[in-house]
Amino acid sequence: MKKQIITLALITGLLLPLGLFSQDVPPPPPPGHDQTGNQSGGRGAPIGSGLLILLGLGGVYGGYKIYRKKK
Repeated sequence: MKKQIITLALITGLLLPLGLFSQDVPPPPPPGHDQTGNQSGGRGAPIGSGLLILLGLGGVYGGYKIYRKKK
């Protein structure tokens, strides 16, 4: 009896959270959608400066690793 309760609790614990990860219905498209082609809902986030920072930090980290390896 105890083994059946543990098995039932384990199965319930593993299967019950699967419903929590389901996706919601997507929001409706913006009002100007598909009037003269697909229009974006707004301006996108700029990635230029973030990309340069990421590449710069990656270069500094790589240079530091090479410097440490030569020591």
